[in-house]
Amino acid sequence: MADGSPLSLLDLTRDDLGALVEQWGFKRVHAGKVWRHLYLHGRNDWETIYGLPKELANRLANETSAELLPVTRETRSSDGFTRKYLLGLPDQHQIETVLMRYSGRVTACVSSQVGCAMGCVFCATGQMGYTRHLTTAEIVAQAMHVDRVLRATAAEAPALAESDHDSPHHRHERLRNIVLMGMGEPLHNYDAVIKATKVLRDPGGLALGAKKITLSTVGVVPGIIRLADERQPIYLAVSLHAATQEHRAAIVPVARKWPLDELMRACGYYAEKMQRRIFFEWTLIEGENDRPEDAHAVGRLLQTVPGQVNLIPLNPTSGYEGLPSDQTAARRFQSILAGYGLPSTVRQRRGIDIAAGCGQLAVAGP
Repeated sequence: MADGSPLSLLDLTRDDLGALVEQWGFKRVHAGKVWRHLYLHGRNDWETIYGLPKELANRLANETSAELLPVTRETRSSDGFTRKYLLGLPDQHQIETVLMRYSGRVTACVSSQVGCAMGCVFCATGQMGYTRHLTTAEIVAQAMHVDRVLRATAAEAPALAESDHDSPHHRHERLRNIVLMGMGEPLHNYDAVIKATKVLRDPGGLALGAKKITLSTVGVVPGIIRLADERQPIYLAVSLHAATQEHRAAIVPVARKWPLDELMRACGYYAEKMQRRIFFEWTLIEGENDRPEDAHAVGRLLQTVPGQVNLIPLNPTSGYEGLPSDQTAARRFQSILAGYGLPSTVRQRRGIDIAAGCGQLAVAGP
């Protein structure tokens, strides 16, 4: 690379890798062997790949890198199903990634930026501010890290598996889902994020289904429209949190740039073009946005956009004094939404004791 650092193979799609191999004077078929060795077997000892030319193995070893991000700290929740990893970046910054186990599946919550520029008042990442975008390789490496953990810990995993893929005959417990809901705003880092999803979906690698990848945005309107125009097959979640422009701008500052009516037009455009419903996320804050009138406002707002509302009781952060809504308020909110024909769920709270919940991810500077 121009700065003298080795090219990260995790930055490349399989087509990119094939082009690189051909550029070096070798047959493209060898790229498939390298790809499978890296993503299916989790290895980068190229010289052990059967039939790979020695010269190609040497160039890969000397001119590229496939190293994962080093783990600075691992924290395990008392719930037994959640682990948080503080991962180091080459420039000494750090990010957080979360592994969550559910019945029959494992989900990785992946970061897309160091910090976040969106400034949501109740979010720890927003409170720390924005530092930089992550590269495609740094996004992919988080999923690869979780995959590696699953390879190493399959024997000690909780007995939750319900599918054939998790039978003892499967090679290891699989990473099934990715949620781009970690540190950062994914649509602020559109190109790197979308390229990473293509790498993760490649059938010759981790082979995640498009329906198993969910991107969460706070409402970056141009990005939502671009997702629709490019027909990106991953799922979309929109962090709403308030149903009027004035209220939303107070707790989600980016609403001043992309007002609520503009956001809803973009959501309608996306839903119509993709023929797909949108997940709308609503952080339930006691006395702030959990009242019956708030629920009715949501019902009216979403009447013309096919969607489902994910209700998320507020998770505590040091920079915000609000409190989570109780179960009674959450059930009341759901009941009102149901009256508008809106399906909703209350998000399972995982990893709160290790600050691994939604809105809690944050790290200090280098």
